[in-house]
Amino acid sequence: MLKGLVQVYTGNGKGKTTAAIGQGFRSAGRGLKVYMIQFLKSSDTGELHSAKKLGEIFKIFRFEKERGFFWNLNEEEKMELKKEVHEAFEFAQNVIQNGECDILILDEIMGAIHNKLIDEKLVCDFIQKKPAHVEIILTGRNAPQCIIDLADYVSEIVPVKHPMEKGIGARKGIEY
Repeated sequence: MLKGLVQVYTGNGKGKTTAAIGQGFRSAGRGLKVYMIQFLKSSDTGELHSAKKLGEIFKIFRFEKERGFFWNLNEEEKMELKKEVHEAFEFAQNVIQNGECDILILDEIMGAIHNKLIDEKLVCDFIQKKPAHVEIILTGRNAPQCIIDLADYVSEIVPVKHPMEKGIGARKGIEY
């Protein structure tokens, strides 16, 4: 790829990760190597199984042990999670430095920033220093202004209607 840009999928609606995966799937179909690092996600999801089938061209990495939602964690668990987030971010830095992929997806990085598990300045510096040929995709609610300002694409996914309003819970293969 000659010119890699920065994409952001943010907002309160469903589909930010799905959009990033769709872009990654399209890129992999054109022979580009895609790495997705997932933050704040540790349970089994469909994308993990799909990525395994794609092999070396689309890989998903996780660094967190399975635990509940952030707001249910005690202080010790939050500190442990913060350590795992930093380990994942260090991995992202190494991946970029070593030229291991063409597309790097930082899934739910905004949640990690919003919950103060990683400093937004670190992420903004990372974006500014990315190699010119690498595309970076960032997802999650509450995108900080510095990331929005650095991005080339920003898509806000807004909920208009959701099955949860009718009492329909998350469905395997659709929401996870």
